[in-house]
Amino acid sequence: MKFTCLLLAAAFPAGAVLADWPTFGGDPQRTGWARYETLLDPGNVGTLELKWKLHLDDTPKELTSLAAPIVADQIKTAKGIKEFVIVAGSSDNLAAIDADTGKLVWRKTFSVTGTPIQKPNTLCPYALNATPVVQTGRPKTVYAISSDGKLHALSVVDGEDRFPPKPFVPGFSKNWSLNLVDGTLYTAISQRCNAVMSGVYSIDLTAPDQPIRSFEAGRPGIWGRAGVAISPSGSVFGETGDGAFAPDKGQWADTFLKLSVKELKLTDYYTPTNREWLTRKDLDMGNITPVVFPFKGKEYLVGAGKEGRLFLLDTASMGGETHRQPLYRSPLLTNEEVNHAGHGFWGSFASWEDKDGTRWLYAPAWGPPHTSAPPFPLTNGDAQHGSVMAFRVEIKDGSAVLSPAWISRDLNVPEPPIIANGVVFALSSGEDVRQADEAGNGHNTAERLAGSGKAVLYALDARTGQELFNSGDTLTSFTHFGGLAVSNGRVFVTTWDGNVYAFGLKAEDR
Repeated sequence: MKFTCLLLAAAFPAGAVLADWPTFGGDPQRTGWARYETLLDPGNVGTLELKWKLHLDDTPKELTSLAAPIVADQIKTAKGIKEFVIVAGSSDNLAAIDADTGKLVWRKTFSVTGTPIQKPNTLCPYALNATPVVQTGRPKTVYAISSDGKLHALSVVDGEDRFPPKPFVPGFSKNWSLNLVDGTLYTAISQRCNAVMSGVYSIDLTAPDQPIRSFEAGRPGIWGRAGVAISPSGSVFGETGDGAFAPDKGQWADTFLKLSVKELKLTDYYTPTNREWLTRKDLDMGNITPVVFPFKGKEYLVGAGKEGRLFLLDTASMGGETHRQPLYRSPLLTNEEVNHAGHGFWGSFASWEDKDGTRWLYAPAWGPPHTSAPPFPLTNGDAQHGSVMAFRVEIKDGSAVLSPAWISRDLNVPEPPIIANGVVFALSSGEDVRQADEAGNGHNTAERLAGSGKAVLYALDARTGQELFNSGDTLTSFTHFGGLAVSNGRVFVTTWDGNVYAFGLKAEDR
């Protein structure tokens, strides 16, 4: 299967188009790997400094505010070749920012029709929730879903509509980061907001009638913030959350799903043997997006969930004949307390292959390491609130495994990490993620806002986890279900209070 990003690699030199960050996680496989970044490296990231900060006019809805940033490079404008940071806001708006100056280039507010049938709450804010995606070919187009379920296609240059807003997903559903492959857009839906059942949706923008297809997972939500991952071999992967497990009735709780890219038909799946216990303890796996990568001539997938263990699967045979046998199931690595809200693995991963051919995996762990977890050869201090856990993918006894390599310093509820040229960038979100107090009383949005602090950006050595940089008190608020972007020597961050930040090298030569 041919992918837009691979076609561009053949048509353009490295550093031209491919240095941007057009989607959550940087690519359709959600690897979080800035493959063509060369300006940043372990030797110079210690000089990172704030280059600019811009406040966007967006009203948060519950805990939802600015989405993770994406970046479009090589934009031809009347003023020259530009690079834009594109950020979606919960109040149905989209902004493009000049990556060099931090000045607003254009801003678009979407008209929303209809109203939700339910009142908003922490889980269902009825907001623009999905991180947009940029089509990196010509013409450069950014796609976004407004809260009423309409798909918007805008010119990256000036924000003008490429075509009129088009109904895509059910209105006021909660959908997640868009993915784009060969002209087809994908998103996932969760939380049954506005009484919408969970599933995966796609729209083929290359076909004359632009058909919309869907796979319904029933009640179990698919709420990994990177949406779905799409493999070069031509499949769509997602993880589901708690609910009923009845395949004959289309109920797929706590299961890895493999769908066909065109028809969104189920082609394979893997369900852990302790699925019933996971559902009973609210340790669902729908909270994370799996990552797909090649290794030793095969294609693999790694996923996880709140339980605190990792699963390594062969995408050609997810769970064997029984759909219950993974290639590798790690010991418990975190969440010794069996906490459904604040521990376990959340968000998405990062993975890269270094110059020596070693394949790495980086996982954002909430809460301290499990006391019975296998030892990590390198540690970087006590990590009671969370960490990035690093693993090497290795072949042992003829099968692929994940071998512990290092644990980062303490991170307060880490967001999904990203990797660039030997540097792992990690964001300590600072969010109060508790859903109940010690007495069992539910924590509402106001209480969680009051309990949240400030996010901090870190740069870590990709091979050791050693801290190389931190942003200190620069960020003024926390992040909620956020993410990072890196492009051409800069790292971009958004925070709940409506600010966008760009960090770059002190001795920047442009």
